[in-house]
Amino acid sequence: MTIRVVIADDQDMVRTGFRMILESQPDIEVVADAPDGQAALDAVAAHHPDVLLLDIRMPRVDGLEVTRRLSGQDTPRIVIVTTFDLDEYVHAALHGGACGFLLKDASPAMLVEAVRAAAAGDALVSPAITVRLLREMAPRMAGPQAARRPSEPLTEREQDVVRCLARGLTNAEIAADLYVSLSTVKSHLANVQAKLTARNRVEIAAWAWESGLATATA
Repeated sequence: MTIRVVIADDQDMVRTGFRMILESQPDIEVVADAPDGQAALDAVAAHHPDVLLLDIRMPRVDGLEVTRRLSGQDTPRIVIVTTFDLDEYVHAALHGGACGFLLKDASPAMLVEAVRAAAAGDALVSPAITVRLLREMAPRMAGPQAARRPSEPLTEREQDVVRCLARGLTNAEIAADLYVSLSTVKSHLANVQAKLTARNRVEIAAWAWESGLATATA
């Protein structure tokens, strides 16, 4: 099944480079690229892509507003691609519904995998960036309303899984770390996602840092 992608970035060289990388893959098709946020919204409406690669700082409509307007729709899944690994805008975008983010200097292989992960309903976020971003941002978000309350308490095993997730581990790495099967990890994460009404694993990781679970002793 071909993954249909729209690329939105105000730099011509970035759009061209991303297009060349993605179109070298047999399962990915770039259906449009856009130089600003309004053009990105227009392209999404016209082409109904599976994935939108979205810069944050763009003319007319910025990436945060694009993310907000598309939040809750079935498609596309949004991957933020930015030069700012500790930017408050990135944090806001993830809370707004983006399913992941990368730095613009990420490897071509990571860009491709991020698109595939997003299309599959998962998120590929550079682990080091995730941990640094959430660790830096969580104290600023602290407050009585900062971390939502789960609909029911997380089990001890679910807490273990979430701690690993907040450290930036992939599902396979979590399974190896906790000596459980991959399917068990996925099951725990699905339960946690339901209890938190979280949209994706990045939002679960953000909650772990904001609630203090990420830094709590197991």
